[in-house]
Amino acid sequence: MVGPVVGTTPDHDMTDEQRVPWVLGTQLHPGAGPLGETPAGGRVLMIEAHAFARRRPYHHQKLTLVFAAMRQFRDELREQGYDVEYIATETFRDGLARYFERYPGDTLVMMRSPSYRSGPRMAELVADVGGDLAVVENGLFASTRRAFDEWANRTDLQPFTHENFYRWMRRESGVLLTDEGTPVGGEWNLDDENQEFPPADWEPPDRYVPDHDDLTADVSDWVGAEFDTWGQQEPFEWPVTRSQAQSMLDHFCTTRLPEFGPYQDAMRSEEWAMAHALLSPSINLGLLHPWEAITAIEETFESDPDVPLNSAEGVVRQLLGWREFMRHVYRHSMPELATANQLGATQDLPDFYWSGDTEMACVSGCVDDVRARGYAHHIQRLMVLANFATLWGVEPEQLNEWFHATYVDAYHWVTTPNVIEMGQYGHGVFATKPYVSSANYIDRMSDYCGDCKYYKTKTTGEGACPFNALYWDFLARNEDQLRSNHRMGLMYSHVDNKRESGDLEAIRERVADLRELAADGEL
Repeated sequence: MVGPVVGTTPDHDMTDEQRVPWVLGTQLHPGAGPLGETPAGGRVLMIEAHAFARRRPYHHQKLTLVFAAMRQFRDELREQGYDVEYIATETFRDGLARYFERYPGDTLVMMRSPSYRSGPRMAELVADVGGDLAVVENGLFASTRRAFDEWANRTDLQPFTHENFYRWMRRESGVLLTDEGTPVGGEWNLDDENQEFPPADWEPPDRYVPDHDDLTADVSDWVGAEFDTWGQQEPFEWPVTRSQAQSMLDHFCTTRLPEFGPYQDAMRSEEWAMAHALLSPSINLGLLHPWEAITAIEETFESDPDVPLNSAEGVVRQLLGWREFMRHVYRHSMPELATANQLGATQDLPDFYWSGDTEMACVSGCVDDVRARGYAHHIQRLMVLANFATLWGVEPEQLNEWFHATYVDAYHWVTTPNVIEMGQYGHGVFATKPYVSSANYIDRMSDYCGDCKYYKTKTTGEGACPFNALYWDFLARNEDQLRSNHRMGLMYSHVDNKRESGDLEAIRERVADLRELAADGEL
């Protein structure tokens, strides 16, 4: 059995053979929740519903990953002796109707999906077809809902500040703590040591690439024939089984973790993976429990002198801190968060987010990475793709839909706070300022600018980098909402200088030109 380590999960009492675990497609862990308590030989329900995959142009590899992983998990459970009722159908309702027609006396026991209102929606569907459903705690996180809520209600700190939450999780779980309860190394957060750019001769460590079988290949071909997808079918390099996910985790710890820390924020155009763990698709599907990854990383740090603290702490902060934080922010801020737009952005998402057809090397490079594999790492997401969309004034919900459709690790519960709040400052539940920048940041943390048509040092005039004019225009047009933000005082002193010098008018003219270029497909 695996489950949360912060907070306790109640026993699900799966001894009655008519209490049957319903395993969703993002809960593919044999030891988690009701399934982990079901004796071998017991019945298990899995429903492969297809209707969701027709609602938007999902990445080909995202659908392949979900459906192949589900079918692989089905076969593994059957090999272990479980009686798996696997129903492939168009909708969950159809699948449930078929199940309860065959087993009318059963009570399904389902771990709550983290997506908004998933529990009530599933309960309504089950009730509609005359069945019974028990919705229980999701055991695939490191913390429980109740533990967070109790801490949030009693703490004197702001619970929707990531650093406060992260330190609480470290204290409660004991990860990277000394015997005295202080952080190993004396600091809680080593983010300042994770922002180097690698030298020209740096070579990223080898990646683990799973060897896929005929089942996965057949699913990939079926996805291409059945659905209107986006992105490349190959190379498909994501784990679809628990053993593959475990191998990727082991490989990361032994081969890639030492290099991860200093360069985790760096972007190189020819190195899509850098030294990143690439574990988020497996964890979000349930193939790995986050605690399994956290403990493996901590144990590697303790046993391998080549693993620096900033590498271990950097991954722990993402898994024990940020991922868990996003889950709790999402559930406390929905449904308002999904459509939040506090800056009143109204622009449509540019077509080049789908085509990659833009002269901006950073944007086209990131979109090309996503098209190739359904993945680009967190700084590409935040400081290139979300940054440009925010500067352009894209309606947050549109960008969120794009991320949801195109990334293999994207689900509504995780994209919504990351994209709408962190990426576009849409709500204000935890972001204290917009995460926007001019070309200066992108140049410092990447090699994109070297081969770009646009000049990183120019703000106005022909050939000036769009990020520069858009950055100052963004600050000027959102001045009423942002000038009073104490973290942006210096930037608004520069806006004042540009207004007094007349530069702001030239900036606005450049932005108008950029919008015309975009409309003509020539940006």
